[in-house]
Amino acid sequence: MDVFLETERLVLRPFTDADVGHLLALDNDPDVMRYINGGRPTSREKVREQTLPRLLHDYPCIRARGYWAAEEKATGTFLGWFEFRPLDERDAAVVELGYRLNKAAWGRGYATEGSTALIRRGFTDLGVQRVTANTMTVNAGSRRVMEKSGLSFLRSFTGDWPEAVEGSEHGEVEYVLTRAEWEQRA
Repeated sequence: MDVFLETERLVLRPFTDADVGHLLALDNDPDVMRYINGGRPTSREKVREQTLPRLLHDYPCIRARGYWAAEEKATGTFLGWFEFRPLDERDAAVVELGYRLNKAAWGRGYATEGSTALIRRGFTDLGVQRVTANTMTVNAGSRRVMEKSGLSFLRSFTGDWPEAVEGSEHGEVEYVLTRAEWEQRA
C-alpha cells in the first residue's frame, strides 16, 4: 500500500478506484452530509464520475494528491478522507484543509490528529505558507477541529449555496494558520 502519511492511529493513502464503495457509504450518511448537502443521498454514478476523479487529482506543485483516504492504522478500517489541496494548482503557498469522516470516527480525535499531521507536513516538506479551512458557521464540531489543529478564526462570510441547507442562512466561517504562526508555536 502506498502511504502518504502515518500518525499514531491513522494511515493516509491515495484513493483508488476500489474506494467507490467506501465513498458511497460515507456520502450517503445523512449525518455526515448534513453540512455539505443537507443530508441528501449521493448516487454511485456521481461518486464514480465526479467525486472519485476529484479525489484522484494530482497537484504537481506539492508533488502529491490533494485528497487522502484515511484508515485506522490498527485495523485498516476506512474512516473517511482528508483534503490538503493547493488553491492554485501551480503554487503550494496556500492550501485548503478539509476532512470528512464517518460517524463512528467522530469524537475520537481523528480529525484533529490527521489535520495536525497534514499541517506539519505542509509547512516542513511541501512549501506551504498558509493553511485555510472553511465550514458553516453552525458546524461547531468542525470549527473545534480547526481550532484544536492550530487554525484561528479569520472571518465570517456568506457563500452562494446552489441549494440551501439547514443552517446555511447563518453563513460560513474561514480559519487560517500561517507558517510563521505555526513556527512560533512549535
